Amino acid sequence: MMLWYPDMMGWGGGIGMIVFWIIIIVVIVVLVKYMTTQSPGRIERKETPIEIIKRRYANGEIDKEEYEQKKKDLEA
Repeated sequence: MMLWYPDMMGWGGGIGMIVFWIIIIVVIVVLVKYMTTQSPGRIERKETPIEIIKRRYANGEIDKEEYEQKKKDLEA
């Protein structure tokens, strides 16, 4: 008994093969992206409170008096 396939390739022929390779490429890209963002050597460093007020003072968000007061409060 012989099985009959309309195009003898199954999965829709060329279209099925294109879809298959697109899925493979997407999986590889997702895996590479996941592995690079989950690297143990990549640790986000958070700003300390002193660094935050220094940055705010440098950007002009607070004046010198406010900077000095906040710095004194944090050091206490």
